[in-house]
Amino acid sequence: MPPRVRFAPSPTGYLHIGSARTFIFNWLYARRNHGTMILRIDDTDVDRNTDVSLQSIYEGLNWLDLGWDEHYRQSDRLDLHRRQAQVILDKGLAYRDFTPAEAASTSGDAGGDKSQQGQWLANPGMRELSPEESGRRAAAGEPFVLRYRVPRGAGRTVRFEDGVYGAQAKEADDVEDFALLRSNGMPTYHMASCADDADLAITNIIRGQDHLTNTFKHVLIFEALGVPAPDFAHLPLLIAPDGSKLSKRKHGPVVSVTTYRDAGFLPHTYVNFLCLLGWSPKDNREQMSRQELIDAFSLGGVNRSNAVVNFTEADPIDPKALWLNSQHLRAVPAAELAPLVRHVLTAHGLQANEPESAFLQTIEAARSRFASLNDFAGRGRCYFSDDYPMAPEALDKLNAPQARELLRELAVRLDGLTEFNEQTAEKELRDLATEKGVKAGLLINGSRAALTGQTAGPSAFAVFVAVGRERVIPRLKKV
Repeated sequence: MPPRVRFAPSPTGYLHIGSARTFIFNWLYARRNHGTMILRIDDTDVDRNTDVSLQSIYEGLNWLDLGWDEHYRQSDRLDLHRRQAQVILDKGLAYRDFTPAEAASTSGDAGGDKSQQGQWLANPGMRELSPEESGRRAAAGEPFVLRYRVPRGAGRTVRFEDGVYGAQAKEADDVEDFALLRSNGMPTYHMASCADDADLAITNIIRGQDHLTNTFKHVLIFEALGVPAPDFAHLPLLIAPDGSKLSKRKHGPVVSVTTYRDAGFLPHTYVNFLCLLGWSPKDNREQMSRQELIDAFSLGGVNRSNAVVNFTEADPIDPKALWLNSQHLRAVPAAELAPLVRHVLTAHGLQANEPESAFLQTIEAARSRFASLNDFAGRGRCYFSDDYPMAPEALDKLNAPQARELLRELAVRLDGLTEFNEQTAEKELRDLATEKGVKAGLLINGSRAALTGQTAGPSAFAVFVAVGRERVIPRLKKV
C-alpha cells in the first residue's frame, strides 16, 4: 500500500523553520514512495488559533512550491473526534473525571496518584466510579474531563519502533491518565490527532523529536480504537549556535520561513538547505535538484543528533544557505528566473530591460556574482537604472590618467557600430587602446567603473551587453 503521510501545523504563529523541514521530509517521503501528501490544519486549540497565523502558514507553504494532495481542517471534524472518544469510553478504556477545574492540578493536590518522581498519574476516586454513577452525573450536566484509563499494576510496557531513534519503550505505570476531551467537550491534541490519523488512514507519522514522548500515549489510543498504529519517525531538533532550541519567542525572524523568502532566496534553495539540516544523501552532495532530493531521500539518511542553524544577531541568514542560493541562482535557466527577478525589481521601483531577450541577457551576465534575488535590485541596480552608487575604488579607475577622455572616444566608436555585442565591443576597445598606445586594462577597468559603479563583476564585455547599448553610450560620454 502506498504511504499516506501528513503535515499537521497548528495556526498559533508563522511557519517555523522546523515545521517547514517536517513538511518537506513528509513531502519527499510521499513522492519517493509514490504516496499521498496530506495537509491537515490542527486548529482545535481555539484559545490560541488566529487567522493571521493560518494565512502565514499557507503563505510559507505556498512559497516552498511543493504542494499537497489532500487538505483538511480538524475544526471540521469535531464530531469524529467525539465519536471516537465515546468508543474508547464505551470499551471501558476511559473514565469521566468530575474533579472541579479549580481543584485539579497536575501536581496532584486533587488527591491523585503520583509517580516516584512526583508526577501526577491518576485520580483514583474518579477511575473507580461505577459506570452507572459516572453516567448519572454526566446526564445531570456535571462537567467532566474524559481521561484515558492507562493500564496500571499489570507490568504493561508500551513499545514502538521509531524510524530514526530505533526501539522505544516506557512502562505504562509511568504514563499519566491523559485527557481525551476537555470539560467543554473539545478534543485534546492527543484525541483529535489520533482520531484523524486513523480516519485518514495515515501510514507514516514523520514529525519533530519533541513529539517522541507523546507517541506512547498515541500508541494506546490507536490500540483502543482497534486500528494499527502508523509507523513513527521523529526528526532531530533544530538548534541555535549556542545549543538552545530554536524558538519564535527567543530567536524571532531567524526561525520564520518568510525571512528567507524576503531575503531573496529561491524557494528550491530553501528546500535544499532545510533538507541538509539533519539529513544527508550519504554521498557528500549538497546542491541538489528537486528530483535528486526525491530520488535520494530515505529515513535512513536522517541523523539522530540535533542540527545547528548558524546565524548571528546581526544576520539571521545561515551562510551555507546563502552559498547554496548563489549556486542555484547560477544554475536555474534565465527564463525561469525572469519572473522572480521582475518581481524584485518592481518591488524596488525598477523596470526590467526590454525586449525580453535583452532582459534574459542581463540576468545571464549579472547573476554570476549574485547570492540572492535581491542583489538584482541592489548590486545589480546599474543594469536597470541610471541612478546607481559609485564605489570609491571605481572612481579611482575613472580618475586614472587619460581614462575619461578615452572612454568618451570609445562611446563614439561604439555608437557607430552596426552590430552591438560582446565581440564587437571588445574589438573596438582593444583597437582604441592599441591606437592610443595604452594598455587595454585602462579602458576595461574604466568602462566597468563607469557602467556599473563597481570594480568587480561579470566579464567587462558582458557588462556592455547586460547594461544595453541605449545606456552604455550616454554613460561613457558623460564620464
